Amino acid sequence: MKRRHFIRNSFVLGALTPLSPNPLSALASDPTARNRTIQLSFGVCADLHHDLIKDGVERIEAFTQYMNTQKPNFVIQMGDFCSPKQENKTLIEAWNKFTGPKYHVIGNHDVDGGFTHQDVIKFWNAAGAYYSFDLNGYHFVVLNGNERLPQDDTSRYPRSILKEQYDWLHQDLDRTSLPVIVFCHQGIDNDLDGLMEGNIIRILFERINKQAGHRKIRLVLSGHHHEDYLNWYNDIPYLQINSIAYQFARTKKGYRFVHTVEPIWALVNIMDDGTIIIKGKESSYSENLTGEEQSYYLGYETVPHISDRVIPYPAQFSYY
Repeated sequence: MKRRHFIRNSFVLGALTPLSPNPLSALASDPTARNRTIQLSFGVCADLHHDLIKDGVERIEAFTQYMNTQKPNFVIQMGDFCSPKQENKTLIEAWNKFTGPKYHVIGNHDVDGGFTHQDVIKFWNAAGAYYSFDLNGYHFVVLNGNERLPQDDTSRYPRSILKEQYDWLHQDLDRTSLPVIVFCHQGIDNDLDGLMEGNIIRILFERINKQAGHRKIRLVLSGHHHEDYLNWYNDIPYLQINSIAYQFARTKKGYRFVHTVEPIWALVNIMDDGTIIIKGKESSYSENLTGEEQSYYLGYETVPHISDRVIPYPAQFSYY
């Protein structure tokens, strides 16, 4: 299989170019868009890192308050939320203020301090380390990209999906006849610091998609990287959700944390014709960045927002 259909930005734009004009404005001028209705919606945030910041509770309260006004079908956080320490109960209480269903993805930092995945699941009251559920005609899959390879005896954070979870995923995708949305903390599309088995999982998605006429895997979301992008691999969109709290301002000498003034998140609307509309939140940095810190890092710009995007259906990109 040719894999040149590699990195593409959303809507009708080339890779790594700014989203201009605003895709939501372009959508509003599309006469066919007026006939669309929302089939389901969900709110999503990522990488709070409550144990590293001072205003985590306030950021999550802002998120849940906003989502309660929008009334999505559910909300989900993409990992690196908080470790299961008793002093973090106030954060869980803030999260639970959302009045609808709430879901969790485990991140690599959530077990900091010697905790286990089961400790995190119990503290969060999460559905599991990995799981799936159906809602309004869609199948949602939550993966755990934090499994450690048996031969890995290093102190580095694990970023793997082992055979048992892979087999479960394969069977789960085979069983459902519904279109699928996937969540994983680490980028399945990001081979630099994402899921180590990303290429294997992508091949599985592409095979499943081919069997279903290229219309089954609709969207794959990730956090972890504190970036804002949408990549396309062989007609499957991979959406990175920027951190609700801070970004990495990188230079050749290293990096520092730069917080956003306001928390950022996204509301994802899935329309009845399959179009996916992402409404992202904008903020600004709490301090100025140098020119080097604002430059592209490994192809992605450091930005204090989550971009608005429109993902067409069926996918408008083909192999070449």
